[in-house]
Amino acid sequence: MKIQENVALAPFTTFGIGGPARWFVEAASEAEAVDAVGWARERSLPLFVLGGGSNLLISDAGYAGLVLRVGLKGAEFDEDHGERVYRVAAGEDWDGFVERTVQGGCSGIECLAGIPGTVGGTPVQNVGAYGQEVSETIERVRVLDLQTLMFREMAAVECGFAYRRSVFNSTERGRFLVVRVDYRLRRGGPASIRYADLKKIFPDGAEPRLAEVAAAVRRIRQSKGMLLVDGDADCRSAGSFFKNPIVSESFFADLARRLEAGRFGLEPPHYPGGAGLVKLPAAWLIEKAGFAKGFALGRAGISSRHTLALVNLGGATAAELLALKDQIVAGVQAKFGVELQMEPVLVGF
Repeated sequence: MKIQENVALAPFTTFGIGGPARWFVEAASEAEAVDAVGWARERSLPLFVLGGGSNLLISDAGYAGLVLRVGLKGAEFDEDHGERVYRVAAGEDWDGFVERTVQGGCSGIECLAGIPGTVGGTPVQNVGAYGQEVSETIERVRVLDLQTLMFREMAAVECGFAYRRSVFNSTERGRFLVVRVDYRLRRGGPASIRYADLKKIFPDGAEPRLAEVAAAVRRIRQSKGMLLVDGDADCRSAGSFFKNPIVSESFFADLARRLEAGRFGLEPPHYPGGAGLVKLPAAWLIEKAGFAKGFALGRAGISSRHTLALVNLGGATAAELLALKDQIVAGVQAKFGVELQMEPVLVGF
């Protein structure tokens, strides 16, 4: 285990923003992860676990404690009555794993192609896109309990999965370090084309191959600046910066009446959000509040291709990103009475 000092963190993030870590270590094994946590405890240092850096914003001052980068690698699988259970180390590249499952003819995560980051981050945020969520396929998550320094395997039901939520980013935030995730996928299963963007490509009755759907998802993501491409300014982001807000049916009914009677003259787009709940598209709210694609505030801006993505236009600071976020949140709140919540994790603030 090699502990480094004053390591720049911006290169480890998709935003390309943030100051240095006072201390930094990359754990390539479970034993090294335990040693790193123990090293930080002996010195009473705060600890932050870094995965693929695709869903976080690091402060301009950096992080004053130990940043532990998860570097565990490896993936294996077992067959089980027409299903395949993959056991994947947390440091594996997510999109690379998705491609492996697609090539192996296993359905369940093909619509999650092109998402940056590592496997270990997927259960934390309950990563989802284009009609699928990882919670639909996760069987168990192996974690290091940072309270006891013991390893534990948590069944999916223990993970508290909900929309962009789990116990790992809510009730037990900071307690567990994910070291492995097990996914149960359907061998030879059909591709999912539930999402509207995919239905436009694959009409009713179509039976596309998994690889075709994964490729279509990557093309859609690239068209929206949501696929990491070297040299593309729209890619210096954390993907969707805001969650789609979920409101009560009564709130939505009142909002719809107000908008139909006002200058919009239409019912806002909406989707089922669960029992008695309605999901609103954050991108629509942002645009109708006056923030168009390409809107900029200093060196931070909204992607020219996707309203939900805030981007580093070049040399942006975390403070500039948050100032833009605050302006958008205030604008949507004033216009619709809806408070947007950000997706990325704040580090070092």
